[in-house]
Amino acid sequence: MIFHLSVSSIWIFYTLLSVVFADTSAAKIHDLYYRVEYINANPDGVMERQVISFNGSWPLPTIEVDVGDRVRLHLINGLEDATTSLHFHGLKMKGVNHMDGPVGVTQCPISAGDSMVYDFIVEQSGTFWYHSHSGSQYSDGLRGLFIVHDAEKENNYKFDHELFWSISDWYHLPSSALVERQLTRYNPTGAEPVPQNILFNDSRNVTVNIDYDTTYLIRIANIGIMVSQYFSIPGYEFDVIEIDGVYTKPQTTEMIYLTVGQRASILLRTKSKEDATSNIAIITSIDSSMLDVVPDDLELNSINYMKYDEKLPLPEMPKWVNEPDDFEPLDDLTLIPYIPRPLLTDPDYRIELVLHMENLGDGVNYAFFNNNTYVAPKVPTLLTVLSAPQALKKDARIYGSNTNSFVLNAGEVIEIVVNNEDDNKHPMHMHGHQFQVVSRSESFEEPVHYNPDDPNLKLPEFPTMRDTVLVEGNGYLVLRFTANNPGVWFFHCHLDFHLEQGLAVTLIEAPDLIDITLPEEQIDMCKRSNVSYKGNAAGNHHDFLNLKGENKQPEPLPEGFTLKGYIALAVCTAVALFGLWSIYEFGMRDVTETETDKILIEQRVTQNYIEELEKLKLNSGSSSIESVNELNDLIAEVTLLNRKLSTL
Repeated sequence: MIFHLSVSSIWIFYTLLSVVFADTSAAKIHDLYYRVEYINANPDGVMERQVISFNGSWPLPTIEVDVGDRVRLHLINGLEDATTSLHFHGLKMKGVNHMDGPVGVTQCPISAGDSMVYDFIVEQSGTFWYHSHSGSQYSDGLRGLFIVHDAEKENNYKFDHELFWSISDWYHLPSSALVERQLTRYNPTGAEPVPQNILFNDSRNVTVNIDYDTTYLIRIANIGIMVSQYFSIPGYEFDVIEIDGVYTKPQTTEMIYLTVGQRASILLRTKSKEDATSNIAIITSIDSSMLDVVPDDLELNSINYMKYDEKLPLPEMPKWVNEPDDFEPLDDLTLIPYIPRPLLTDPDYRIELVLHMENLGDGVNYAFFNNNTYVAPKVPTLLTVLSAPQALKKDARIYGSNTNSFVLNAGEVIEIVVNNEDDNKHPMHMHGHQFQVVSRSESFEEPVHYNPDDPNLKLPEFPTMRDTVLVEGNGYLVLRFTANNPGVWFFHCHLDFHLEQGLAVTLIEAPDLIDITLPEEQIDMCKRSNVSYKGNAAGNHHDFLNLKGENKQPEPLPEGFTLKGYIALAVCTAVALFGLWSIYEFGMRDVTETETDKILIEQRVTQNYIEELEKLKLNSGSSSIESVNELNDLIAEVTLLNRKLSTL
């Protein structure tokens, strides 16, 4: 590879070149060279772990550009054991869908030693971020802020200085281990791993120096993988002026709520020297309702500071900090775009999605839309569009049985309804669009579906617009947008463990109008990663309607209350509480345990299985000989596994 020689030097040279030779009155070209490679870091001060760096440096840089600029980001995969990719979260990528980044959707993976150039013109402005879209890899630190300036829009607000802040959760285990712990029969309830900490600008106990009597534009992004966070500055109000790249009419508040993937910009006015009696606290708090287990040693609040003067004392913490039930964040649905856009007309096409979680025949807990859990196709969906006969591009069948594909016609008003039959919250993110939030319910004890004919339903005249929005537990969410961006766009839960469980759909928008010639380097990248670049979801490019051999979800648990079904249900029930404890055991303590400790934990799990199966055998009564033999075989298998563990 030509990039192996001093990648850092090349990056600096090209960055300087783009600055020196750029016409300051015109759009600039930003050539950025980044090699992803492992280094060790200790951002929370508790444990050093492996993270993914750019050119040996971490945290990753904040990339700043102006609207209209061209970005050419050369991403070189220096990881020996993993593929990678890059997604620019919130950018619509009009006309360059192949630069969007999600592996299996718009591109093949970037294999070890390979590279890809992300080449696009920035047409939006505001607060965005970039991250790996290859599995849950960005929890290993492969993420950073992407800020797009637009003087015309920013001049609508008065401020003196800008600050860029990220908030995130942090795990001590690598992403591969987290997903392994999530997608296992030992976690039948689907309980998500609990983070070890939350970070502020990829650190803790941060101090930001500030001036008196100054207005700051502060851009904040939740770049975590799991938990939403509350953000507040006790003793100060601030104005929210942007969410997810949409500038808004200012709304004054004391607290905001950011799911993973969401961003907000605020205006904060500091006090005069005469009025300031202390420095300022910045408080971010985990939404603990999203955790199945709250370990005693997990700090739910992260406290950082803005400092006027070292001579001033730190502020006293308000009592409400430890009373999350009293938190009252701003309702984001009250934020209206600076230039209001009327509610789109009644939809031409309504997509109704029922969200639920369920165990399949392999014992793993999966996430579903309309009884389908997303499984990546053998050919990235965009590449199927590009290689399909024109007459079949709008035929959803060619995109696979488990990609949850919906074909959209150009120019139509699309409405997506998410009816959440899970009691957890889900931050839903759409690639390629900023949508209108038409309706969102509160949470309910039991699932409540959206009813468009409800006489009490009130729709907003000028809806909130953003690209990531929360649906409440057992509630519903309604979004609208115009299909004016031909491409293949992912719509998924940005709580990344849920994406790994399959909580995603594929929007295939105006496939007959997608006018892209795939760069030769991307075709070669597919070949080197052994992924087909043409054909249907099964990789068949001779007969696009023949899906034989496609990737599909596991078989379901047997229907009916058979002994075999009862075994699965009873065992899952028996270990459910143990599974919750394991989330803590594996997620919080695993980082300090020896291999012997881990084996003992596995032995306890298998011993629980054996005991429950023996009870079922005693109670099997008049069950058929075949069923009893099947139960004996299962007991023998688990017993053998337990014995093997004891010899390790």
